[in-house]
Amino acid sequence: MNEAFAMLAVATAKPGQEDELGRRLHALMVPTRAEPGCLRFELHRSASHPAVWMAYEQWRSPADLEAHYGMPHLRQFVAGSHEVLAGELRFERYAMPLEASAGQAQA
Repeated sequence: MNEAFAMLAVATAKPGQEDELGRRLHALMVPTRAEPGCLRFELHRSASHPAVWMAYEQWRSPADLEAHYGMPHLRQFVAGSHEVLAGELRFERYAMPLEASAGQAQA
C-alpha cells in the first residue's frame, strides 16, 4: 500500500521579519532532509509577496511526518515562530500517484 504523500506548508512573515523567517526556514532544510521518511523538502519564496514562504515536502508515510513533528529542529522553530509569523502556518496534504512515489524512493 502506498502511503507516500506531499505537503505544502505556507508561512507569512510579520512586517520586517521576512528575511528572518526565511533564515529560520532554511535552517530546517538539512536536518529535515536527513530524516529517514523525508523524500523531499524544498523551500520557495513568493515572487509577488516576499513575506510569503512555501515549503514543498514529500513524506514516505503519515507516521514519518508525525516523527518529524517531534524532531528538535522543528520543535525549536515552532517555539520561536510567534516572533516571525504573521499568523498560523497553513498546510495542505496531497496524495501522490503510486508511480511518482516509487520514482522518489529510487532517487
